[in-house]
Amino acid sequence: MRRSDETGRLVYVMGASGSGKDSLIDYVRERLTERCDDLILIARRYITRPAEAAGERHVALSRACFATRQQAGDFALSWVANGLGYGIGREIDDNLLAGRHVVVNGSRAHFPEAIDRYPTALPVLIMVDPIMLQARLLARGRESSCEIAARIARACNLTVEHPALQVIHNDGPISSAGEAFLDVIRRLPRIG
Repeated sequence: MRRSDETGRLVYVMGASGSGKDSLIDYVRERLTERCDDLILIARRYITRPAEAAGERHVALSRACFATRQQAGDFALSWVANGLGYGIGREIDDNLLAGRHVVVNGSRAHFPEAIDRYPTALPVLIMVDPIMLQARLLARGRESSCEIAARIARACNLTVEHPALQVIHNDGPISSAGEAFLDVIRRLPRIG
């Protein structure tokens, strides 16, 4: 179902696993001023990964529960990547209609479906050097060496094109990329 009536803007953040999307979203969350708090929502993802797993704050669901919720239409966006199910709750639609901008940690492969549903979405691509990406993936210790190699190959082969695409390079200190991302957020209408 295509949505063209939203008044807020969906900010669709994407990048390779290990590119620092969660860290950058947390950076923005921590620095939003009180004046912006009611205008920005950072959507929480539903993931078929245990809650105690390292990484982003998410709502953990079993595969069966995820499938049931997906079938019931509880997700505005959902996809499968790297063997896990990911969903964004339908509450984002209410927030967009209320004039709030919604930041979503999305998937590059699912981007065409997201932009079809939310035509005014602002895509933000987080880029990182493949050598640094490999080091980050090794450091977090969640994947085998074969899985890391597959993720790096996927990162190098999956491209995103869109006229409004914002690219943020996250190869240096988190503050550099974080401030660039915060600048993207501050340029949205009604945000100071």
